[in-house]
Amino acid sequence: MIAQKEIAIQIRKYLEAHHDQIIQFLRDLVALESPSREKEKQHIILDFLKVKFEVIGYHVILVPGKNTGGYLYARPKVRNKSLPVQLIIGHCDTVWPTDTIKDMPISYANGMIKGPGIYDMKAGLTQLYFALLALKAIPKAPLLVTPIILINSDEEIGSRESTNSIKRLAKISNRAYVLEPPLGLDGKLKTARKGLGRFTLTVTGKAAHAGLDPEKGINSIVELSHQVQQLYAMNDFDKGITVNVGMIEGGISPNVVAPESKAVVDVRVLNEADGELITNKIKGLKPFLPNVQLTIEGGIGRPPMEKTPRNQELWKIAEQHGKVLGVHLEQATSGGGSDANTTSIFTATLDGLGTPGDGAHAPHEYVFENKLIERTSLLTLLLLTEPLNR
Repeated sequence: MIAQKEIAIQIRKYLEAHHDQIIQFLRDLVALESPSREKEKQHIILDFLKVKFEVIGYHVILVPGKNTGGYLYARPKVRNKSLPVQLIIGHCDTVWPTDTIKDMPISYANGMIKGPGIYDMKAGLTQLYFALLALKAIPKAPLLVTPIILINSDEEIGSRESTNSIKRLAKISNRAYVLEPPLGLDGKLKTARKGLGRFTLTVTGKAAHAGLDPEKGINSIVELSHQVQQLYAMNDFDKGITVNVGMIEGGISPNVVAPESKAVVDVRVLNEADGELITNKIKGLKPFLPNVQLTIEGGIGRPPMEKTPRNQELWKIAEQHGKVLGVHLEQATSGGGSDANTTSIFTATLDGLGTPGDGAHAPHEYVFENKLIERTSLLTLLLLTEPLNR
């Protein structure tokens, strides 16, 4: 514990000495606006990060995407191949369209640094870069697990292009750290996340003139209204199961009996068993009206990140590192999904390691400046943790 305390002090001193560089790096990342669906913008920020990682001795590969900017993979150029690896995941895409920064300029006031994407999650990327620098600056700190890095550009839209690579890397990793923002102003680490599902219900009825021959039609919207009620009856808030009909559409004209209507449904669950249960219930829905066709598509896209024993082991290590740093940490469950949902299937995972703040996907998005070095110190200590027993 004494040695760990000494290392923690050295890490903190190094980061405090580089405070201005840390803030500038963060400002540079925020200034590089990077909406998920704009490949050209993603290429710019990924190129920026590639150069930065190469300068500090990492071999970097940029893997192009089909519909997105792709992802960055990095590992140390010089490494002991006999050591296990630890996966660190971040994303460079944001929900904000280009030129948002004109209305949400980077600003500092009352200990908060504001800007689009700063909390979710360019502060986390900043922490990663300076944690790696801190490791290089403290040679006496034994790095027993080699860091490998994946930064994707499609997390905010479901990580559809990068998930297969995340799975492959998680399978060979001793553990995974995900740099999403923590939960709440006090910065709780995320040790569980709900699984996320998306279903589409399409109802096919029969068109008819609403004035002349209404009895010859079958109104798909009426059928859909019955299905919506059945869907909402599946909510079980005590078990953390939520079923939300978030979008509906249908009909072709007010004077036509609607021949087709559609509903898009968001589902959240805390565990795999509940995901299977709700999936079977939704897929098992039957038409209420005669001669109606009901088509149901979709499923659970991101499985839950559950509080598995190995995830809890990693949490307890983080909690202990927090004590060494003089930081009281708490764990929490998030209702949203991230790439941690994927890595947790294959290896011990800890999420929410970014910088405390608020306003993810909101106009007041910010991080607390005084927490940036604190959480970078925590990440550095986590990278120095001995290999977990697998």
